[in-house]
Amino acid sequence: MQGSRQTHTINLSAPKLYYLIEEIKCSWLYEVQFLDGTTDEVEANLIAECMVSECDPEGRQYRMLREISDHRKDNTALNVAGGSYRTRVGNPMPKRTTEGWKLLIESVDGSMDWIRLAEIKDAYPVQVAEYVLANGIAHEPAFNWWVHKVMKRKERLVKRIKSKYWRTTHKFGIEIPKSVEEAYEIDRVTGTSHWARAIEKEMRNVRIAFEKLDGITEDKMRTGKVKPGFTYCSTHMIFDIKMDGKFTRKARLVAVGHKTRPPSSITYSSVVSRDSVRIALTLASLNSLGVSACDIGNAYLNAACREKLWTVAGPKFGSDKGSVIIIARALYGLKSSGAAWRSTLSETMGVLGYRPTQADPDVWIKRASKQDGEPYYKYMLIYVDDVLYIAENPEEDMAKLGQAYRLKDSVGPLDRYLGGNIEKVQTDLGSVAWSLSCYDY
Repeated sequence: MQGSRQTHTINLSAPKLYYLIEEIKCSWLYEVQFLDGTTDEVEANLIAECMVSECDPEGRQYRMLREISDHRKDNTALNVAGGSYRTRVGNPMPKRTTEGWKLLIESVDGSMDWIRLAEIKDAYPVQVAEYVLANGIAHEPAFNWWVHKVMKRKERLVKRIKSKYWRTTHKFGIEIPKSVEEAYEIDRVTGTSHWARAIEKEMRNVRIAFEKLDGITEDKMRTGKVKPGFTYCSTHMIFDIKMDGKFTRKARLVAVGHKTRPPSSITYSSVVSRDSVRIALTLASLNSLGVSACDIGNAYLNAACREKLWTVAGPKFGSDKGSVIIIARALYGLKSSGAAWRSTLSETMGVLGYRPTQADPDVWIKRASKQDGEPYYKYMLIYVDDVLYIAENPEEDMAKLGQAYRLKDSVGPLDRYLGGNIEKVQTDLGSVAWSLSCYDY
């Protein structure tokens, strides 16, 4: 499969993670969405290494770290004087030891525990190194042989990621802005209003995600007395060009969610696999069923925000600029938004009479009967906000879905799904089948 492009959803239980990763290592590319809303193609090998790093060779997974609260050492820890030895030529070398040290760890579930340095150092080297430097204990023998090396690697990695991101200036030969001001400048230079219309459309749709606090200033909000428990979260606009054959400009207001603490509720949100899509289209062909597709507009905003967050309205909010506003809906970029939207959509699917399949929880089925009385199943396949509907009369339940959510103008017969071209073709044997291709790539 060298050089091929595949998309998969991997859901592995922790005890089997270490071994299964060894089997899936390959040169496939995956499209990864980062916490700031940007996307990039990442090799499966790199993803596998990151997943393996969270487990030891026995498959034991560490608890998710929230913060390091304290440290202590016992009488087995080396003192500074005994923390080095001399080589044969007389050069001093630090002793590689972590003996005698423990760190007080707070996990995301709120539990506190003293963990041996040897265990937590391998799982969270950067976090431990930053804590050590902040608390002035980097000179201790348990730290001075590795902390500075870890921080140097971190700095190189951050510089590399930033430079790579900023090198992505064009897509399909069209310049992509990095800020609202740059978007307006591109429109001015090119004599168009593509980016301005994209920003206006996004702000019109996303405004319902915010609730204005009248009479409350930013300084009052930061005291923590107005809305106890709420955390400040900034927002920014990101830009992209849709691969829809029209090069439609797209603007998205996202929250800077990586700076907020993970919520206690689940943040995982699955998506339908491409294999399930192929199987569903095969079933549609074999059973002479119709196929339709739609895109739910600003899907996340249909769900309530699971985090307590506030921000300050920027210039994009017009007359509300400078006002303190509460993030009331599941804004893109927040850690909990994906799961919040999926939970909301699941409730809607249940009301419509659908249930998830065991093989793929994002393939929803519903018993039905054709006009001639033959029993069959209706299918709805969901990839975040892209819905693929298979039934004898696809427009029936699609209309019901449109009553619950705002559907984009692309509702209708299937010709494109998840970026690929899809069309109905006739084989040499005379049978009808669905074809997936990439003409527009």
